[in-house]
This record gives sequence, C-alpha cells and structure tokens, in this order.
Amino acid sequence: MNGRERILSAIDGRPVDHLPLMPITMMFAADQAGVTYGEYVRDHRVLVDAQVATARRFGFDYVSVISGATRVAAALGADVEYFEDQPPALAEDRALLKDKAKLATLAFPDPVGAERLRDRLDAIRLLQERVGGDLLIEGWVEGPCAEAANLRGINTLMLDFYDDAPFVESLMDFVVEAELRFARAQVDAGADLIGIGDAAASLVGPKFYERFILPREVKMVAAIHAMGARVRLHICGNTRRLLTGMGSTGSDIVDLDYPSPVRMGREAMGEGQVLLGNIEPAGVLRNGTPTDVTAAIAACHAEAGRAFIVGAGCEVCRDTPEANLQALCEYAFSHR
Repeated sequence: MNGRERILSAIDGRPVDHLPLMPITMMFAADQAGVTYGEYVRDHRVLVDAQVATARRFGFDYVSVISGATRVAAALGADVEYFEDQPPALAEDRALLKDKAKLATLAFPDPVGAERLRDRLDAIRLLQERVGGDLLIEGWVEGPCAEAANLRGINTLMLDFYDDAPFVESLMDFVVEAELRFARAQVDAGADLIGIGDAAASLVGPKFYERFILPREVKMVAAIHAMGARVRLHICGNTRRLLTGMGSTGSDIVDLDYPSPVRMGREAMGEGQVLLGNIEPAGVLRNGTPTDVTAAIAACHAEAGRAFIVGAGCEVCRDTPEANLQALCEYAFSHR
C-alpha cells in the first residue's frame, strides 16, 4: 500500500497497513533542502524538490503545495511583502480593502494568468510528474474568514462583524468564489485533495462562525467534492467552541490544532469523522524528546480511536530535531 492509497483508504473507512502520516512541513522542508524560505515560496521547482525530499526522507504519505496564505490576495492586487527567509506578509494598514467600496471593483483572478496562482499550479503538475499515484498530492486554498481577513485586515474584519454584517457577507461570498476557481484549477492540475485553511475563524465565537463562516465552508467542501477531490479542513488555534460545526462541513479530514483536544473533537464530530493531529508543534514536537513525542501522539491516537491520521497540531517548526519528527513517523509506521 503506497501513501496515496493509504490516505484514501483511511478517508473511506477501509483497512490500512498502518496509520497515515500527514504532517504539515513548509519552513522545515525548505531547511531540509538547504534553501531559503523566500526561494521556497516564490519558485515552484524549489518547493517541489523540498517536499519530495522531505516526504521520502521521513516516509510521509503525501506532499503539499501550501507555502503561505497570500497567493490569492497577491493576485487581487494586495501589497504583499516578501522576505529572504520568512513567510510573506500582508500589512493591515495597507489592506487591499481598507476602503470597503473597493470590493465592488474587484474581479476574480485568473488562476492561469496570475503569476502567484500559476506558480502553485505548476507545482502540482510537477509533483504529478515526480510522485503522482504514489504520494497523495495536496492543493491548498484559504477559507472564507482567512481570505476575508487578508483582504480587509484581520482587526478591521473583527469589527465589521458587528458594524457591517452585509459587507462581511458580500466579502466572504466573493472570497468563496475566488477560492473555488483556484481550487478547480488545482484539481485540474492534478491535486488529489484540497486543504482549506481558515485560521482567522478561530478568533470568532460560535454565533458568528455559524452565521457567516460555516455555511460558506460547507459550500466550499461540497463544491470541491463535486470537482472530484477530497478536502482537509484546518483552522489554526483554539477551536473548541467550533468543533461541532467543523464536523458538519463534510470535510474528509478535520485537522485539529493542539489547543483543541482530540477527545473533544471525537465527541463533537462522532466516530466516522477522520481526525488529524494534534501534538503541540513547539512545546512537544520541537522542545520535547522522542519519548515525549511518542507518548503525546499515542495519547492523541487513543482519544481518536479509529479514523485517525498522524500529524502535528499545525506546521512542524523549522528547528524541530529530526529524531523527534522521526519518532512521530515511527509511531504511524508501527500502528494500524
């Protein structure tokens, strides 16, 4: 059973030879390849080389094109700042939609014509050439709250929930359509699964999540399924109050960040939902010992029971000791 088969079998509830392994590696992968993160973000060939080398070295079941959250924002004209060896960033005081009226002037970006979007499509095509059919290939888009925050500014968006709900709905509707066009292009390029990253959603409570965000996440998941791809939902941060909603999105995999215990995820979402995670990336995976890592992931597995994929709560930190990451991997290899 190869990595792609293993993940798809787990998603479908079929037996697997061992637990699937899907840690998020971005800066860690760049460091493994001996390249700066700026190179990793801006050149799909560098990203692909690093992803394949890291997956092969540690035995991951997948490769991913996730590298940052600014690609659609950049394609829309946002002011993105790039750095030599850190992730790109958006400055809130220069947010593209600092003036709300500008939303009416925006056109959906062309995934093929926009350089930052095309670079991701090129990465997926190259991954198909290199590992297609062997490792699962993960594309990535931003969720409705995350991309709305990119365009409006995260602090301003939080006020908009109270001050201008119709604008928030219009903005998120625009975001969903833009991201689905990007998702379609990634599926056409060869992505088996699309990750939806909706980090900013963890900053709102259940009332706003259920009104503004959840219906749009549900729409995105259903649309991606209709494209023929699977879906992984990842919301960074403490999502304890959102877990029931997250489990109702229809996502094939719900990826829990470490502040939300796997036990709570299982209780909220039921036995059939595939859960991924979720040991603490810094406090345990980076700062602990291999023994600590093994104990932590074993506890996650025990809380999840069946329908479980091994990974950290969020991105593997760039300076994580290789022995610690190997301990995480060895747990997956040795457990069904």
